[in-house]
Parts: sequence; C-alpha cells; structure tokens
Amino acid sequence: MFITFEGGDGVGKTTHVLSLFKTIKNKYPVIMTREPGGYDLVKTIKQILINTHNKINFATEALLYAADRIEHLQQVIKPALSDNKIVICDRYLDSSFVYQGYVRKLGIKFIKQINYLAYNLLPDITFYLDLEPKQILKRLYVRNKSKLEGFDTQKLFWHQQIRKGYLRLCRRYPKRIIKINTNNLSVKEVHLIILEKLRELFGLNI
Repeated sequence: MFITFEGGDGVGKTTHVLSLFKTIKNKYPVIMTREPGGYDLVKTIKQILINTHNKINFATEALLYAADRIEHLQQVIKPALSDNKIVICDRYLDSSFVYQGYVRKLGIKFIKQINYLAYNLLPDITFYLDLEPKQILKRLYVRNKSKLEGFDTQKLFWHQQIRKGYLRLCRRYPKRIIKINTNNLSVKEVHLIILEKLRELFGLNI
C-alpha cells in the first residue's frame, strides 16, 4: 500500500507522516520516506533544489525533481512495496504537478512526460492537508528563518497559487486525493480523520 501526504510548506505533512508511521508500525510492516532526497544517492540533487541562491531554469528544476523521483522509486518505494510493506511518503508526483506544472506554468503534460515512471505508480491514497495561505505564512514566520528551505521564503501570492494548484488536483483525482481542511483542527483531530479514512477505504486495523 502506498500512502502520500501533500500540501504547501508549513501545513504539517511531516508531522502527520511521522504520526501515521508510529501508529501503523506495531501492526504492519511500514516505512516512511520523503521527496526530495529520501535516500542517500542523490542528496546533491536536494541541495541544488533547496539552495535559495541557485536560480535555475524552471524546466531544469522540474527535471531535477524527476531524476530524484526515479531514483527514489527504484531504490526505496518499489522494493518496499514488493516486500508488501506500507509506504508513507512526504510529497510525491502531485508536488511536481502543482509546483512545476501549475505554479511554474510548465503544464501537466510536460510533468507527466518526464515523470512517466512515477505516473505509472500512483499512490493508493493521498492526503492533501489544506490550510489558508495566511495561516501558512504565520507558521513559516514562527520558524527560524535561517532554517527555511527553498520555497518557504516565498510570499502570500506564491502560497495562494500553490493552494489553487492542489485544489485543482483534488477535483481531477477525487477518488485518490482526500482533502482535509486543517484550518480549525488540532494535530490530533487531523490524525484521527486520517486513521478513519484508512479504516474505511482499506480496512486497516489501526
């Protein structure tokens, strides 16, 4: 089973990936991973992508993400699924659809073409954590700015565009992508919604 978490920076993806992993690990074989850089081989790619001083062409950026994703698929995701493990991933192909395809205006078709291997292995379920852009910015400003990575330093319009992109994906893939409005919910409440959906749709004993 392949589970992914999506959303803008600061919405709580990493928190919920870890929470779900801790809940599942005592009952099912499971791994958690992330993009970009969910393995050792191409950490250099991640450094290029998150380095705010590197101004690269948008198509180059998309190709770097695609390269990272191919290695991630071959080295981490596919082997785990072959071993009948549950894979929980912090970001996947949907991030490229939104960030490069929609916001960077490269188009969904181009993103599909360069990510054809990933498009042939879509998640069983994706949790999109929805949060108002102004709330996202408040969370990001609370963080230590010296630790912000890449897109975290963008302003309100950027986060509004990201949200629009994800909402488009929710409409495009309504059976796969579960939208969770997190604006007025605690971390625990969101976690319980995630568990309930996994029980309801896949019969997981969690």
